[in-house]
Amino acid sequence: MDWIAILNAAINGIVLGTLLALPVLAITMVFGIARFPNAATGDYMTLGAYTAIAMQTFVSSSLVLGVLAACAVTALVSVGFYLWVFRALAHRSNIARLVASLGVAFVVRNTITFFAGQDQYNLDVPLVRAWNFNGVRILPTDVYILATATVALILVFVLLHATPMGRRMRAVADNADLAAASGIRSRRVMLCLWTLCGVFSGLGGVLLGIKAVVIPELGFELLMPMFAAVILGGIGHPVGAVVGTLLFSVSQEIASLYFEPSYKIVMAFGILLVVLLVRPQGIFGRPMAAR
Repeated sequence: MDWIAILNAAINGIVLGTLLALPVLAITMVFGIARFPNAATGDYMTLGAYTAIAMQTFVSSSLVLGVLAACAVTALVSVGFYLWVFRALAHRSNIARLVASLGVAFVVRNTITFFAGQDQYNLDVPLVRAWNFNGVRILPTDVYILATATVALILVFVLLHATPMGRRMRAVADNADLAAASGIRSRRVMLCLWTLCGVFSGLGGVLLGIKAVVIPELGFELLMPMFAAVILGGIGHPVGAVVGTLLFSVSQEIASLYFEPSYKIVMAFGILLVVLLVRPQGIFGRPMAAR
């Protein structure tokens, strides 16, 4: 296998990993602050993609408007389910909230299926010719996807580390009881958290819909790889979530050059297992002491 094919696969993996880093970051933030794995994230992605398609079909063909509508709708749905379901279960076990998030995922997916059916859809994007650099092919669309996802990731890290709300969110993630004793209102933090979860999931769904066929199972099929990326990077660590997603996606794409495409995810999970044998806490995770 020549290096050009490997480089093309790596580029595709970087683009895919960067856009998937958006919902993966949402997963790790919910885990770090709300303390449970949100299994509805994948279906929020699907909702974002279908919202953009609905905007293009019934309102305007502008992809920018579709992106804005997707972010707004998924944010509203995310906050709505927090107020309706997850806030009431705030003091229940992680397993109870995980099961509840699975229920939310089924509600979102079946609602999409009720209105859109099982038909396949595509976002309306201009057809462009790939740039060819001596065999290395780069699609202008992939450049736009990469730039959009990168800017969104930079903005959320600025929010987390350079704003009062970001400091409150990190304080709650470090120690919720101490944060409450310090006067931090967890309600505002949670509303901000679930808004970000919806925005990032919706944006990730639209960007993925540009590269893939949109079906009701679009995001759900990626839920396990996204959870694996969170574990690989270190649970609850935002930088680890991004790095883990990139490593997972690039390893999948390169593995597809040597194995059948249906086995590429198996190889990626194999890499995950090898890494966890060396660092059980993940790449950026901190060892947990127990007595």
